[in-house]
Amino acid sequence: MQRMVRSLILVLIVGIVLASQGGSLHAEGDARDIWGADYFPNVPLVTQDGKTVRFFDDLIKGKVVVINFIFTRCQDVCPLETARLREVQKILGDRVGKDVFMYSITVDPNFDKPSVLKAYSQRFQIGPGWLFLTGKEADIILLRKKLGLYNEEEQSGNLSAHTLSLLIGNQSTGRWMKGSPFENPYVLATQVGSWLHNWKLPPKERRDYADAPEVRNISAGENLFRTRCAACHTIGAGDIRNPEKRRVGPDLFGVTQKREREWLIRFVMAPDRMLAEKDPLAMALLAAYDNVPMPDLRLNRTEVESLLTFIEEESQRKMRERRGSEAAGVDQKGSVGPAEPVGDRP
Repeated sequence: MQRMVRSLILVLIVGIVLASQGGSLHAEGDARDIWGADYFPNVPLVTQDGKTVRFFDDLIKGKVVVINFIFTRCQDVCPLETARLREVQKILGDRVGKDVFMYSITVDPNFDKPSVLKAYSQRFQIGPGWLFLTGKEADIILLRKKLGLYNEEEQSGNLSAHTLSLLIGNQSTGRWMKGSPFENPYVLATQVGSWLHNWKLPPKERRDYADAPEVRNISAGENLFRTRCAACHTIGAGDIRNPEKRRVGPDLFGVTQKREREWLIRFVMAPDRMLAEKDPLAMALLAAYDNVPMPDLRLNRTEVESLLTFIEEESQRKMRERRGSEAAGVDQKGSVGPAEPVGDRP
């Protein structure tokens, strides 16, 4: 009995010593070993430039990564997810390709050849450090299952059922987490650029809570704009103010005055159908914006009405600000409102 007590005391002492002398580092090493070469398939993939790479050795080993799965013929969430990650890439800047790496892997490899992926990335104005990848269908399915991003409903050939989550992680530490394509891009950029680097990089600026703006309630329409539209559109701050820095889609300032409301409602609710019908205006917008189709946001009429109401109210607000600036003698040549997009307002 005394021997058992002494053994238990010894175990407790060893545990305390390990915890005080870097036990967390040991646990981190365990995580790295678990989520290492023995777990991740080292399958070959091909980049949009035709270069063959290995998933583990070349893409994730020792790196902080963002991984999502798309297909270029997708008419709904894939374009939105790509546009959202494009915002994340812009926030991270030249860190992408250096200490953060972004990968979009197709779930439709029989169609999405390297040339198709390259054209897709160019339409979204993707910068360096973000690879679009294809490969053998069986390899990609195996990879998705290992990453927890495979939906069994796809076995019937329904690619639209593919899992929408994206994966971010640090292979060196074994820390992995799923994210949403509707997440705020600044939150995603912070998770990838700071959290997964164990906060080793100091923030660019320090802010005091005393200076924080008052949190305001936002309408259903503004919430929809922020989560569904802001990745591609602005209201009075995009190609109207800065034509050379336009987003994936047109600026929506005053759009409810320029287009018939019923046309707008139908276009937002069923853009793919209007393109299939060769609607002249829908086709013109497609051609004007590098053949990036308006995604099907799967909104009902009530949601679309609230979205359009917000766009109308925001346009009016910015017009009032413009007039106020002009009355105060501020030079606003060619502008229609503040330079920041609506999503940046508190």
